[in-house]
Amino acid sequence: MSRSNLRPIKGRITLYAPIDGVMVPMETVPDPVFAQKMVGEGVCVDPLDGRLHAPVDGEVVQLHPSAHALTVRTREGMEILLHIGLDTVHLRGQGFTTHVRVGDQVRSGDLLITFDLDHLATHAKSLLTQVVVATSGRTGRLTPRTGRVAVGDPVAQVELTGAEEGDDGTDLPGYDGGDPTGNRLPEPSTRRITSPAVLVTNAAGLHARPAATLVRQARQFRSEVWLVHDDVQANAKSIIAIMGLDVGHGAKVRVVASGPDAEQTAQVLSAAIAAGLGGEDLGDPGGAEPDAGGEPPRQGDDGTEPAGDRAGDRAPGSSRDRDPGRDRGRDRGRELRGAAVSPGLAVGTVVQLRPEDIEVAEQAGDRHAERRRLNDAIDRAQTQLWALENRLRLELDVDKAAIFGAHREILNDPDLLDLAASAIDKGKSAAFAWRATYTVFADRIAGLRSQVLAARAADVRDVGQRVLEELIGRRGERGPMPPHSILVAEDLSPSDTVELDRSLVVGFVTTRGGASSHVAILARSLDIPAIAGIDARALDIPDSTRVVIDGGTGILHFDVADVEVERIWRRQTRRTERRAVELAHADEPAITRDGHRIEVTANISGVDDAGTASLRGAEGIGLLRSEFLFLGRRTVPDEDEQTRAYRRVAEALRPGQPLVIRTLDVGGDKPLPSLHIPPEENPFLGERGIRVSLAHPEVLRTQLRAVLRTAAACAGDGSGDGSGDGVGTGAADGAGRGVRVQVMFPMVATLGEYRAARAVLEEERQRLGVPPVPVGVMVEVPSVAVTAARFAAEVDFFSIGTNDLTQYTLAMDRGHPRLAPQVDGVHPAVLALIEQTVIAAEAAGLRAAVCGGTAADPQAVPLLLGLGVRELSVPVPAVPAVKARIRTLSLDECRSLVECALIEDSAAAVRALVPAVDEEELP
Repeated sequence: MSRSNLRPIKGRITLYAPIDGVMVPMETVPDPVFAQKMVGEGVCVDPLDGRLHAPVDGEVVQLHPSAHALTVRTREGMEILLHIGLDTVHLRGQGFTTHVRVGDQVRSGDLLITFDLDHLATHAKSLLTQVVVATSGRTGRLTPRTGRVAVGDPVAQVELTGAEEGDDGTDLPGYDGGDPTGNRLPEPSTRRITSPAVLVTNAAGLHARPAATLVRQARQFRSEVWLVHDDVQANAKSIIAIMGLDVGHGAKVRVVASGPDAEQTAQVLSAAIAAGLGGEDLGDPGGAEPDAGGEPPRQGDDGTEPAGDRAGDRAPGSSRDRDPGRDRGRDRGRELRGAAVSPGLAVGTVVQLRPEDIEVAEQAGDRHAERRRLNDAIDRAQTQLWALENRLRLELDVDKAAIFGAHREILNDPDLLDLAASAIDKGKSAAFAWRATYTVFADRIAGLRSQVLAARAADVRDVGQRVLEELIGRRGERGPMPPHSILVAEDLSPSDTVELDRSLVVGFVTTRGGASSHVAILARSLDIPAIAGIDARALDIPDSTRVVIDGGTGILHFDVADVEVERIWRRQTRRTERRAVELAHADEPAITRDGHRIEVTANISGVDDAGTASLRGAEGIGLLRSEFLFLGRRTVPDEDEQTRAYRRVAEALRPGQPLVIRTLDVGGDKPLPSLHIPPEENPFLGERGIRVSLAHPEVLRTQLRAVLRTAAACAGDGSGDGSGDGVGTGAADGAGRGVRVQVMFPMVATLGEYRAARAVLEEERQRLGVPPVPVGVMVEVPSVAVTAARFAAEVDFFSIGTNDLTQYTLAMDRGHPRLAPQVDGVHPAVLALIEQTVIAAEAAGLRAAVCGGTAADPQAVPLLLGLGVRELSVPVPAVPAVKARIRTLSLDECRSLVECALIEDSAAAVRALVPAVDEEELP
C-alpha cells in the first residue's frame, strides 16, 4: 500500500516508517522501558540503514545532547519519541550526526539523524530503534505493521482517545493551542506542595530510562505534578517533557504537586530522584544486596569515628555496636560498585581511556605477501613478549612474568593462526584478517559462563592488539597523564597495566573483568587500588572529575566534598606511617596481649617470593602454590626441575620453619595447556584440584616424588634418592636443612579422594625409601568441614582455604561483579564451618591453619583467633600488618567476640561487632 492511498483520519494519526528495516514486536525489545511500554505505545524497527527520518509532520521539541533520541510534536499535540538503539545514551554522541534543531518544523520523511551502523553495532547493546507515542493518556489501540519496511511506508495508526469523531484533535482536554504537554504550573490560587531541591545522582542525568521510571511512579498519584529545573518546569507524567528539561548529573530539581494527594506525591517522587530512580538502566548502583560484607566503617559528619565506635570505647561483642543497616543508603547515589580486586584508597581525577578505532584495508592482492606480513608481525610480538617476560623475571616478579608467558602461548594457538590464514586466502588483508580473527576468539571467550574463563578475553584482545599494531606499523601511545590519575575503561590489557606510570596513576576501575582477571593480579602485585566489573555508568563520569576509589570494598565515590578528600589524604598518610612501623617490627613474634603466640606464615606463588616473605617477617611458608611451575608452558615439569624449585624455596627459610607444598590446583576454571583439560559447563563443580591430579596419575606421582626428595634433603636423609644428580641428597652448605616440608592436597571433597591421593604418596615414598612427610588437606569444600572429625582421624593437619570455602558455602562466585561484595569470609555460616574444623583438629591434636584471604582481613583476625585458629598464612605484603594486628588483641576478648558473631545473621552484622581498626591510634 502506497502512502498516497492513506489519508489521515480525524481522531487518528498515521505513523510512517522512519528507517529502512524489519518490524519487531515492541514486547520483544530487550529493555523493560520499551517492552513494558513504560514510555507509551509504539513500534520498533531493526534498522538496515543508518538514516532516521521523521515519521509524522510536526515540530522538533526535544533533541537529546547525545543525539540518539529526539521528539516530534504533531499538530494534534501528540509527542512522538524516536530512540535509536539501546543504551546508546552512553556513547555520548559518538557515531551520530543531527540534521535538525529544536524548533524546526519537519514533514514526514525529512532526514533527522544519520548514524554509523557499524559503530553502533560494536558499541551499543542493540540497534533496535523505537518510535513511541509518549503523550500520557492520549492514545488508545495501536496495531503495528509486520515484516520488511522502507522509509515512508505506513507502519501503524494511532487512535486518539481524547478526540471526538469529526474532531481535529485540538479540543482535547488541556489543549488550548499552546502547550499540550501540561507543563504549566498551577495557578497561584491553587494549593501546591513544593519539595526541597533534590540532587540528580544518575550518571547520565534524566535520560529515557530514569525518566520513564519517574513517570511510571508519578502516574500512580491523582495529583498533577511537575519537575522544576533552573526555573523551567515540565510535566512529571510526560517522559518527553522530563527529557526536554535536559537535566544532567549533579543538577538539582524540585518536585511541585497539586491535588488531593499532593504532599505524598512530592515526598515520594523527590525521594525516588534522590535514590537514583531504581539504579538507572545499568544495574543497581549498590551492585549488591544491602548486607554486603566489607562495608567501610561508618564515619561521623566531621569525618571522625562516632563516639563509642572506637576500639577502646567498648568491649568486643558489646550490644551498643553499630546497626549494620543504619548507613546503607548513605550517599549511595554518589557511589558505583564493582568487585574489589586490589585493596587501597586513592583520590584523584578521572582519565577515561577509550579504545582507539584502527582503520585497516579489508582487501589485499597478494595473499602470500599478506601471510608473510602477518608472520613477521607475530614474530616481532613474540620477541616483545619474551623480552617483557624476562625483564619481569629479573625483577623477581614471577606472577607477572607468567602472564606474558601465557600471552606468547596464545600467539602459538593453531586455531587462531589457521583462521587468520584462511581469511587471508580469501583475499582479506593481513590486518583485517587478524583483527577479525582475534575479535571472534575474544568474544567467544567473553561469552563463557565461567567468570574466570570469561576474564581471559582481555588477554586475547591484548595479544591481538599488539600484533595488529605491528602490522600497521605503529604502537598505540597514550597522551600524557596528569598527576593523581584514576583510569576508567571498559577494560585494561595486561600490557597497559604493567606499563602504568605509578608516579602519575594512583588507581583504576574497569567495567569488565573480575577479581581473578590478569589485570586484577597485576594490580595487586603493583599495590595499586583497583575495582573491576564496576557499574558501566562509570564510563559516563567526565574527565577530570575528582573521585575516590576504595579497592578494598569495590566502591567508587564521586562528587566528593573537600573535607572528605582531606580526611582521606590524612588517612593515607597515617597508613604509610603505620606500614613503616609494622615493617620495622616484622621479625618480632606475633604475641597477643595476654601472652599467646600466633604463627604467621606466607602464601607464595614462586621461588623468589620465599626470600621476600622472610624479609617481611613470615615464619615459614603456609602455602606454596606449585602451579607456578606448570603455567605458560606446553610440557609438564619433570621431577628434577620440580625438586630444584622446591629446594630453592626451602633454602630461603630458617631451620624449623614449615614449607607446605600444595599439589597442582588447576581445572576447568584454571586451564593448563600441558594437561589438555577440556572446558566444562560448570568448572567450579567439575574436575578441579585433586580430581585433576587423580585423573592424571603420572603428573601426581612426579610431583609427589619431588616433594618427598625435597623433604628428605631438608631432613638430611638422602636415602633412596637414586637420581645421581645430587638433587635431594642435601646441599653441601646445609641450606634448607631443618625446614619442615609438608604436602597438602587441594579441593578435596571426600575421604575417598584423600585416601586415593595419600595411597599414591605412600607408594612413591616406599619406592624412594625416604621418611614419611606430614600430609594435610585444604578445607575448601563444606563437606570436609562438616565431616572434619572423620578427616582428623587420617590427616596430619588442616589448612582452611576461606576463598573457596566461602563461595561454595554461600553459592556465590567471588568474581561476580554484583555478588562479590557479599562473598565475605566472616559470614556466620562460614565461621561455623571454621569452628567445626578447629574443634575436630583440637580433639585429634592437630593444627588447623587458615590460608585464605580472610586471614589477612584486619576485622576477621580477632574472629579467627576466637575460633581457636593459631596459624594464619597470608599474602607476603600482609605479613607485617597481620602480626601487628595480633599484638593488639586479647584471646579472651576474641572468644567473647566470636560467641556473639556466630549468632548473627549476616556478614555485615558480624563486621558491625568487630571494633574497627582506628588508624590514628595504631602503633
